[in-house]
Order: sequence, then structure tokens, then C-alpha cells
Amino acid sequence: MALGRIQVPAKARRGEVVEARVLIRHAMETGFRREADGRAVPMNVVNTVACRHAGREVFRAELGSGISANPYFAFWFRAEESGEVTVEWVDDAGERGVASARIEVS
Repeated sequence: MALGRIQVPAKARRGEVVEARVLIRHAMETGFRREADGRAVPMNVVNTVACRHAGREVFRAELGSGISANPYFAFWFRAEESGEVTVEWVDDAGERGVASARIEVS
């Protein structure tokens, strides 16, 4: 399973634009490499990343083979209410990962 971390401010004012930073630990196999016996190593990259704040999607990315190993994302969103900020991702093998952090909005 791929591991990930998300970092958001612990507190924000209602309507404030805050930064979220996400790191996904994933080896990312492009599908171009070959094993010692000549067999192609199957492509396996994170292909979808989505982030929700208090149940509302605030960020989505569709990725391809050009993404590096251990991808890092930084994006901004408007904090409207207290709740979980959750990022979810899926790779080509169907493996899913999730990371979350809480933000308190006053």
C-alpha cells in the first residue's frame, strides 16, 4: 500500500484561503523498464488524486506515466467550515491510499 501525508494549517478563519501539501510515497513504474529475463515490468503509477474538505471536493488530478516517484502536490482551497481534509489516490493496480488531517475554522 502506498503511504501518504497531508499537511494543512491546524486553524483558519472562515473564508480564508489555505495551502494543503500532499506527499504520496509510491515507486511509480512507467512500464518501459525490463526485468533481467526481458519481460516488461507492468506500468503502475498513481493515476487519480482527489482531495475533499468537509465532504466537498477541492482538488482533483488525473496523472500519467510522466509523474515522478513519490509525487508531491501543493494546492490552495478556501476553508469554509471545520472538518477533515482527506486526500485519496488510486494506482494502476487498483491499490488505494488515503491520508487526512483536521482543520478548525472559526
